[in-house]
Amino acid sequence: MTVGLEWYLWLSALLFVIGVAGVLTRRNALIIFMSIELMLNAVNLAFVAFSRFIPNIDGQIFVFFVMAVAAAEVAVGLAIIVTIFKRKESVDIDQVNLMRW
Repeated sequence: MTVGLEWYLWLSALLFVIGVAGVLTRRNALIIFMSIELMLNAVNLAFVAFSRFIPNIDGQIFVFFVMAVAAAEVAVGLAIIVTIFKRKESVDIDQVNLMRW
């Protein structure tokens, strides 16, 4: 049995919705950060699925660029979260006021 494009797109949409729900409902900066990464990976899955079913490698090449940007984002984002944790001793975004340190 072959898995069609619809299945990949439904899975991608489900992962994206889980990521959006995580961003909107959680107050922990690390959980929000992981939810954003989940949304990026959902979009990557859609790109790869389209690239596979439309015989064109451009989608897969674009995914490599998105993954490189995501890796840089992880490095910078985690550094910011660690710095905020060192100063405030919390990663709860409600307790973080960046205008007053």
